[in-house]
Amino acid sequence: MKKYRATLLRSQSKTFGSLKECGIVKFMMIVLCFIFSCSHAFGSVIEKTVMKAGVAKAVITNKLPGVMANGNTSNGILHDIHARVLVLNDGVKRMIFVTYDLNCLDVGTPLLRKRVKDELGIDPSQLVLLATHNHSALIQIDPVNFEYGKWLADRIFNLIKEAIDNEHGPVTLKFGFGNGYFITARRGGNEPIDYEIQALKVMYENKPMAVLFNQPTHPAMAEGTKIEPAHPGYAMDEIEQHYPGILALYGDAAGGNQGPAGVNEIYNLGEQTAKSVGHLLAQKLIDIMEAPMEDITGPIQTKLERVSLPLAAPISYKEGLKLAKKFPKDIGFVSFPNDYRETNWVRMLLRYYEKKIPFPKRTDDMVCSDDTYLISKSDHELLNKYASTINGDYPCIYEEVIVSRIGRMAFVAMQGEVCTTIGMRIKDAFRTEMPIMVFAYMGEHNLYIPTREIVRQNLYQAQTIQIQYGSPVGWAPEVGDEMVNAVIEMTKSIMSDIQSN
Repeated sequence: MKKYRATLLRSQSKTFGSLKECGIVKFMMIVLCFIFSCSHAFGSVIEKTVMKAGVAKAVITNKLPGVMANGNTSNGILHDIHARVLVLNDGVKRMIFVTYDLNCLDVGTPLLRKRVKDELGIDPSQLVLLATHNHSALIQIDPVNFEYGKWLADRIFNLIKEAIDNEHGPVTLKFGFGNGYFITARRGGNEPIDYEIQALKVMYENKPMAVLFNQPTHPAMAEGTKIEPAHPGYAMDEIEQHYPGILALYGDAAGGNQGPAGVNEIYNLGEQTAKSVGHLLAQKLIDIMEAPMEDITGPIQTKLERVSLPLAAPISYKEGLKLAKKFPKDIGFVSFPNDYRETNWVRMLLRYYEKKIPFPKRTDDMVCSDDTYLISKSDHELLNKYASTINGDYPCIYEEVIVSRIGRMAFVAMQGEVCTTIGMRIKDAFRTEMPIMVFAYMGEHNLYIPTREIVRQNLYQAQTIQIQYGSPVGWAPEVGDEMVNAVIEMTKSIMSDIQSN
């Protein structure tokens, strides 16, 4: 790289010297040659990149009963659930993708990031943790399941080491996409539907070694009380049977307000229905993988940023007192799946007024505990009370976004249940210039990020910041716009030379 920079500096020096010695026509020819040489040099870097990849997979089914993401207590196993790891290595930097048949990783996220950083020297921006958003498995926001969450962190860390040990190459990376018209909008609203399935295929010795894919939708779940992977898990199983030796990894895209079509709900649909939706996804993915795909093999760049999002003004103290009459006094803050969890925000609102705590105006005014209480950075009493559930090294502060570059492809992973139009707008901003993959449900906790229209209609996705996370205030109408603009700017900065060319 030093030699390359020196070459550019010499070219610049000669260029400006030539302006004095020759006419403007010659100068413009030199400028055009300089631009071409920059473009050619970048292309050469991509062409010369020799990439390796490693994979690993393990069962993560809980041995003891616990609280599931659907609120039930688990009672047996219908099918095991798994964590899967894909590591890409461009010779300078690694990028690690982890997927798991869970609602979210929650408690395990900061623990895993710290170990990967301290023991492997890999920055959190290079560790992409992606959930299938399965509700038929344990959820780590309930204190009953905290130990399972810690066990998960150890289990996945060992899987990452195994995948790194398994690295081999050279591998070729290919991107493709298509549409699966078997999902629809859910919980009301009038926003467009995103049917897109995206796939990143890893080829080794002309055979598929791994495929990372997504679709913006909630999973179709087979069981209400037994552990099982939901339709993405069944799709991964089918892909792995179709291509012997491949590792299939599914992560949910920005589908916070979408779900499988043809069913009234996504829960407890029965094994046959869940597997049928998984089959549709698997068959469409096979079609994408068998069609021509774009080679995006090239060097890796990554960055992680926190996007501060705007919040609404609070309701009045009088309105809060009126709401408080509808539930028992002095109930305190209660964890999922307590029936009064949805009223935590009212108690939090009254606390702000009575203790004169400044109301938050943006998400980074609060931190999130393991049991999903959004606590003001000014509320030292609550911060001390819940200190053991707030990670000091990597505290959960919304909204975390990882934007990466793999060759000429942009890769976006957003925290939380990002609603569909946000993901569509991000993809549409770049898809004519370069390949782009967009995921959501990344990292710690699944706070909904709604669009302006969802906030206007006050739909469920706009309410969850209060009824699930205990925030004393809701979203400002512009939250979705600010989310889109922030991710677009992050993506532009990491892909700037492709856009300029």
